[in-house]
Amino acid sequence: MKLKETREDKEKDSSKKWVMTVSILSFSLSIIFSFLTTSTLNYLPIPIAILILFLVIAVGIIFDMVGMAVTIAEEKNFHAKASKKITGAKTSIKLIRNAPKVSSVCNDVVGDVCGILSGGIGAIIAMKITQHYNIDFDFQVIISAIVAALTIGGKAKFKLVAQEHSAQIVDTFTKVINVFSFKKKRYTK
Repeated sequence: MKLKETREDKEKDSSKKWVMTVSILSFSLSIIFSFLTTSTLNYLPIPIAILILFLVIAVGIIFDMVGMAVTIAEEKNFHAKASKKITGAKTSIKLIRNAPKVSSVCNDVVGDVCGILSGGIGAIIAMKITQHYNIDFDFQVIISAIVAALTIGGKAKFKLVAQEHSAQIVDTFTKVINVFSFKKKRYTK
């Protein structure tokens, strides 16, 4: 009976650590990116600010798609590649085995931070437009609606893409991760 309690305690401790880690990561990323965007957007022209807004929305959509793909992808698709020692196959398997955590980081941390950032960036753009063109209308309503429509529509579309092409998405995401990996790489076809 003690062995079972010990496993349950370890799982609870692991869950608590994960929640704390994700919370701290979200907090840190939100502060960093909010500071960077708000401090720089005030000095940028409106078209560049709009471009940055679209990039932030795109990053949120892409990470949401990756999070979905990792939860759907099947490990067996990568075992043959791993046995042939194809670069990234083992990483893909690790991602799939840790799908709840990977999905949480992609969807909840990166996706939600991008959602919050896009709202803030949209507010700054609305303020810049109303000031620049001397508009009395609350332009924030329109910008918020556009940001919401692009984000929700994009995520809906790319969740369908993730369902249809989960293995390819995981494979591509793994290749991107490997580009930024500091481990010694062994390249094979």
